[in-house]
Order: sequence, then structure tokens, then C-alpha cells
Amino acid sequence: MEDKLNLFSFKGKYYILHLTWFAFFMTFVVWLSLGPMMPFIQQALLLSEQQAKVLLILNVAMTIPARIVVGMLVDKLGPKIMFSSILVLGGFVSIVFSWMQSYEQLALVRFLSGFIGAGFVVGIRMISEWFPAKQTGTAQGIYGGWGNFGSAGAAISLPFIASSFGEVNGWRYAITIASMLAISYGIFYYFNVTNTPKGSTYFKPKKIGAMEVSSYSDLGLYVLMNIPLYLALSLLTWKLSPERMNMISLGVEFSIYIVLVLVFVLQIFKTWTVNAQYLKHFTLKQHQYKFKQVAILDWAYLVTFGAELSVVSILAMFYVDWFELPKITAALLAGVYPFINLFARPGGGYLSDKYGRKLTLVVLFSGITLSFLVLGNVDKSWSMYLVVALTIVGGIFSKAGSGAVFSMVPLIQRRLTGQIAGMVGAFGNVGAVLFLTANSLVDYDEFFILISMTSAVVLVLIVIFLEEPKEHMTEILDDGTVEIIKLN
Repeated sequence: MEDKLNLFSFKGKYYILHLTWFAFFMTFVVWLSLGPMMPFIQQALLLSEQQAKVLLILNVAMTIPARIVVGMLVDKLGPKIMFSSILVLGGFVSIVFSWMQSYEQLALVRFLSGFIGAGFVVGIRMISEWFPAKQTGTAQGIYGGWGNFGSAGAAISLPFIASSFGEVNGWRYAITIASMLAISYGIFYYFNVTNTPKGSTYFKPKKIGAMEVSSYSDLGLYVLMNIPLYLALSLLTWKLSPERMNMISLGVEFSIYIVLVLVFVLQIFKTWTVNAQYLKHFTLKQHQYKFKQVAILDWAYLVTFGAELSVVSILAMFYVDWFELPKITAALLAGVYPFINLFARPGGGYLSDKYGRKLTLVVLFSGITLSFLVLGNVDKSWSMYLVVALTIVGGIFSKAGSGAVFSMVPLIQRRLTGQIAGMVGAFGNVGAVLFLTANSLVDYDEFFILISMTSAVVLVLIVIFLEEPKEHMTEILDDGTVEIIKLN
């Protein structure tokens, strides 16, 4: 009989869980160090507000395609080598960024460093290998919730380190120190984990370059579901264009659009070549799964993580603009929001394990829809304490929703877990881009209403189309042996 979850243990699978969430934590410290360091960078290099905003946009742009690519690679190569590589390589790139002298150099290296944010995908596969399905929701929630706290870790520690070194180069030393710690931990991680428990098989896809699907209709849906990823990158490009922030020329803008179209066409071709032989000769029943499950989880994470990332970005300014709070007070109140992740995301995973994946998602998305609908009707005459409480409630539902989404991701098709997690994770970034862009175009109440309405649409999809994982899934070993993986 399977043991009860013991998070205070540091043996076996719990040792892997703790090492892996901290690996994720370190990637977020390095990746999201830009936010808390931006005032220091801006002052030291005399950057304009517009230049600072561009750096923040560039910091997330590469993460969208990187999560797709890393998802493919982790399925093929394993999470051990992938997490270590991201930490080491990401640390070196971050060090290079910290010692750049011109704005153009900063912008280029920051754009390239966006791949560090894809580290999240790697741990999803690692945790799914070590924990049984009945515990995977809680374990994934701990991994995601505690690892996500790396953003708060960077915000708490790095400004203090930068200040202690002085105003001019303090930010350089702070980012360098954090990056060196990430590199060191990446090496430590490699020598202290294995991809699977002893005696278990690490299932791999036959080919990489695109996700395997089970039918022609699934192939069409897969292609369609890639379009929002390219639209998000196009939206980021538009924000940098002469029409908006005027940070790139018209020629560069259209060149990027052309490249995105070409890459999309190339991806369609690759998707067909990967799936052609399976679809023409009928996919073995043991290898079949319904891609609609992946598509619904994509949209679900767009709402949950998109809301989480966008709200934490605008919350302090919302308190200042609507309620005229002092900036320090607003920052402190907004600072409560990231702490919710420590219990809300694991809570969403735990509820999924205990009461079922679909039911938990239905309840949490109902909560997201209602809480953000109320926020969208906030009046400036409302009590400040009530509004803060409402944002916390909305945060609990959205973060718990993220935990619930990733409690189901590993239960769709084991050999494709990295790719599924990569696509779902990328949609989370798409959601952040969508909601933050909307926030720049509309007022705060309309921003909250948009999140609510998007959540309502996804709630309908979950109720009608999402299927609770069945009793088991099967994978076929290289020698033809069929292995049954229990799902509950």
C-alpha cells in the first residue's frame, strides 16, 4: 500500500522533490531577477522608462518557444541533464548580462536569457516519474508553488545585496552572485538525482520535433493550438513597434512577422512528418490519447497562470491609482500576493488528488470567474481592506487552479509529459502577455472583467469536454512489453 505523503522526509522520492523544487526556485531567481534589479539598472545606466519596459518584455519573449523546445528535449534526454544544463547555461548567460555596458547589449542578452524560464517544464516530468498518480497533484503543487517563490526570493534578497555594493555596480554583483549560485546548484543537482526510481523505465517518444497525436482530427487541433503561441510573439513584437513603443524599426517589425510565419509553416511540416507513419498505419491503442485534453489544459493554464503573472505585475499600481495609497504601502500590500503560492498551488494539487481532477477544476474556475467578476465591479468608494481581500481570494483561486491543471498534465501520456507540460506552460505565458497587453489598453475594472470572462469560457470547456483520467494508461517498452501505469 502506498505511503502517505511526508513532505518532511528527505529520503527517496521526497529527496528528489525537494532538490527539484529548489532547482526551479533557482531558475526563477535568475530569470526574474530583472524586476527587482530594474530600478538599480535604470539609475546606473540612465535608462528611460520606455527602455526599462522593453527589457521586461524581452525577458519573457523567449520563454514561450523555449518551453515548447525544452518540453521536447526533456522527454528525449531526461530531466536530470536538462535541469542541470538550464541552471548552468542560464547562470552563465545571466552573468554575461550583468556585465554588459550598452543598452543594445543588455537587450540582446536579456532576450536570449528568456529560456531560463523554461526550467519549470523539466521538473514536471521529474516529479511525475517519482510520485504515483494518487500523490502527483500534491507533489506537483509543492514543486510549482514553492519553486515559483523564487521570484519573491529574488525580490527580497537581490536589492539588499545590490545596495551593499553601492549604486553604480551593485546590481551587477547581485545578479552575478545569484547566477553563480545557480551554476553551483546545477552541478550539485546533476550528481544527486536520477530520472526515475531504481528499476523504473523512462519512456521516450519515438521522434522529437513535434508532439505525437492519435488521429487526423487531433492533428488539426494540435496545429490550431500552436497559433496562439505565434500570436503572442507577434503581440510582443507589435508592442515594440513604431506604432507603440517605437523601440524597433518598421523593417525589423515586419521581418519578425515573416520569420514567425516561416517557422509556423516549418512546424506544420515537422508535425506531419513526425505523425504521418502513425496516422497512416493506425496508432496502437496503447499509444492513443485525446489531444482535446491537452488543449483544454492549455486554455486553463492561460487563465490561471496568466492571471497570476499579470495581476502581480499591476497590483501595486492598481492600489496607487485607484485608492491613492502611498507607493510603499501599495508595494507591501501587493507583496502579499506571491506568498499565496506557498499554500494555494499545493492546495489545488491536493484537492485534485483527493476529490478528482475535473471536479476540482470546475470548482476553482467557478471561483476565478466570480472573484474577478466582483473585482471588475469595484468602485473607488469601496473599502480598501475589502478590495485587498478580494484580490487575495482571486489569487488563491487562480494559483490553486494552476496546481490543479498540473496535477492532470502528467496523467495524459507519460512519454509525452514534457511536451504536454511545455505547451501548457507556454500558454500560461501567452495568458500573461494577453492580459498585460489588455491592461495597457483598458482600465483596471475592464482588465479584471476580461480575466473573469475568459475564465467563464474555459469553465464551460472543462464541464463539457474535459475527461477525468481513467484507471490506468499504458506504455510499450522497447522489447514490446506493455507496462500499465495506474492513474488512481
